[in-house]
Amino acid sequence: MNQNSSGFLSSIPVVTRNLIIINALLWLAQFLLLKNSIDITEYLGLHYVTSDHFMPHQIITYMFMHSPTDFSHVLFNMFAVFMFGRTLETVWGPKKFFTYYMLTGIFAGLSQLFVIYLRAHFIESGLSSEMIAEVYANGASALEIGKNYTDPAMASLNKLINTSTVGASGAVFGILLAFGMLFPNAELFIIPFPFPIKAKYFVIGYGLIELGLGVANRSGDNVAHFAHLGGLIAGLLILLYWRKKAKVDGRFY
Repeated sequence: MNQNSSGFLSSIPVVTRNLIIINALLWLAQFLLLKNSIDITEYLGLHYVTSDHFMPHQIITYMFMHSPTDFSHVLFNMFAVFMFGRTLETVWGPKKFFTYYMLTGIFAGLSQLFVIYLRAHFIESGLSSEMIAEVYANGASALEIGKNYTDPAMASLNKLINTSTVGASGAVFGILLAFGMLFPNAELFIIPFPFPIKAKYFVIGYGLIELGLGVANRSGDNVAHFAHLGGLIAGLLILLYWRKKAKVDGRFY
């Protein structure tokens, strides 16, 4: 590593820098291990609570995992952490920024689990008890060999409860929310728009898009839209609490 690259890395605030490094190293580990038929997502990705692969620690570890076959997933998430996270860490300090990042990510994961519960309950209302029992008993093993049920409802239920959630997007959306609230009039250039967009409008617009996609659930894009919204909501609640606490303590936020 030359002096220029070393100087660049050292200029990035410590938590932001380490988050990027950890996510990048774990993605590389996922990629290399998967080539040897070892999928660590089974242990570190967030599984639904009824899954045989579910473990409590996954509510934290999932946010450091990404799709091992899609480099853009980790690239864009970490780019957002770099672009906006370093500003927040500079303003808040490392401890407060890390706390915010982790809380928004955890809440995003819990939001995803809750939405899966609601959707699974809705699907199950149209299935017999035998069909439901079959999915819960054998659905995961079917997906592991690349198969699924021919019945559309059973197939949907199987993918819903036996597909893991990975990614830092929930925490990233929390970061975007915080940046939009702290710097509402900052102008952002978003591809493909040829004009700047104020941060507050970007966050509001992005949130509405995620809500629409999540409610529709027709795109088949395999994206946890409600986890993203969970990160936004958690960020909003945390910031409102901090602002209220700052006023009580007589400090400026």
